[in-house]
Amino acid sequence: MMREGTPRRVSSDAMSRSIPVSPSSDAVAPTAVVRALNLAEQLLTRRHGATVTLADPEDLGGSERSVVLRTRVAENPFGLPRSLVIKHYQREATPGQADRFRFEAASCQLFTALPVDCRPSPVLYALDPQNRLLVLEDLGRSSTLADKLFNDDPEAAERALLAWARALGKVHAVTAGRENDFGALLRRLGVRAWRDPMADEARNALAVVPELVSGGLGITVSEAAANEAYSAVRLLGGTRYRAFSPSDSCPDNNLVTSRGVRFVDFEWGCFRDVVLDAAYARVPFPACESSFALPPGMSDAMLAAWRHEVRSVWPDLDDPSRLAGRLLDAQMLWVWLTTMLLLPPGLASDGPIGPDTRRSPRALLALAHYWSRLALDAGQGNRPATADLASAMARALGRRLGDGPTELPLFPAFRARPPLV
Repeated sequence: MMREGTPRRVSSDAMSRSIPVSPSSDAVAPTAVVRALNLAEQLLTRRHGATVTLADPEDLGGSERSVVLRTRVAENPFGLPRSLVIKHYQREATPGQADRFRFEAASCQLFTALPVDCRPSPVLYALDPQNRLLVLEDLGRSSTLADKLFNDDPEAAERALLAWARALGKVHAVTAGRENDFGALLRRLGVRAWRDPMADEARNALAVVPELVSGGLGITVSEAAANEAYSAVRLLGGTRYRAFSPSDSCPDNNLVTSRGVRFVDFEWGCFRDVVLDAAYARVPFPACESSFALPPGMSDAMLAAWRHEVRSVWPDLDDPSRLAGRLLDAQMLWVWLTTMLLLPPGLASDGPIGPDTRRSPRALLALAHYWSRLALDAGQGNRPATADLASAMARALGRRLGDGPTELPLFPAFRARPPLV
């Protein structure tokens, strides 16, 4: 919910309350702000049986689907906190596509029912399914993980990454065995069937990447390499290592608070094999706009922090040798999937993954890094065909980079000097 950048003040002449006008051209439309505030006031008033008044909204930067605001609780007879966050989904889901509001609502309900010390997300104070509205705890003006990674303090960035890994492990540990609860919450919201949004895309990548890299890079995917990749599909089914995944755990979707990292966006929330999330430490934030390299030793430190949290539920995952094969499978799936998503058709063009060139590397540079790391890990993990394919892919992508940099830069916080891990 809280994205990179500074929150923007919004205003409307139609509102009787005094709100500063924002000069930003990309601010949320005032009518959308008025509607979100009014719906939230009505919801809280109905819930508590007396008037609740909200004021001074700030745009926290939602998405094309939603408006996200921080608002002050001006009239508060029931001990509500001084401020709240409102997330209002602006339109119904596209027919045939998953309704992101319902998945986020079910995720927030699931987490709000957990003990306070286990809760990885804001508290859900009120929910209005008809108007597609969430009223959530305000976690304050905390920095995001992205803020830490794009700052100039390597120790702070290191602490934030390890805190993120621990928080992810806690989410997995505390939600293990709660998949039926999540399904029941979704059914109450009208969702009859659901699945990991990555699963179909990953299977599609296994089918299309061989032709894609053959046409674009002249690389032939051997039958042995394809078979090794297809063996990883086991992670996309009903394994015994399933738990809740935020899915969209990009750096700007994680708040670094005094109580640890908190996840704040669950539009893609689902249950899946936990190793698919743990592999983010090897393929740094795959498919995210901010996907720079991690310094030596950081991936292993993050995985150790994650293992420490999940070992009470899955003791066998605390054994690096037992974890290695599953982790390599997850890494392969992410590398194949990001190749499908980022490799330009015919290599006609190459640009940054996202629109902000300061916070987003070139797509080919990121892919070259993913395949180079996969070559190393597959070689050590007894996947010779994958190691050969990955080496060939890294070399071919490197040649396509031309005269520019051929190594994916570290996240800016680590460029002055690496952290001590």
